Amino acid sequence: MPKIKTRKGVKKRVKVSKQGKVLIKRSGKSHLLTTKNRKRKRKLRSPRTLEGPAAREFKKQLPYD
Repeated sequence: MPKIKTRKGVKKRVKVSKQGKVLIKRSGKSHLLTTKNRKRKRKLRSPRTLEGPAAREFKKQLPYD
């Protein structure tokens, strides 16, 4: 059987932790940062974990990670 191709776009944006959780970058940190307060910007630094069907879909697209 041939190897399964990895979705390169997903690989660049998603990371799977050692525990198997899917981590993605939070949106809203690219521009218009002067209007957002410090607390909000600080919370946007931490990655977001995906759960349920969305996480399963991303893991399917990253077969060897």
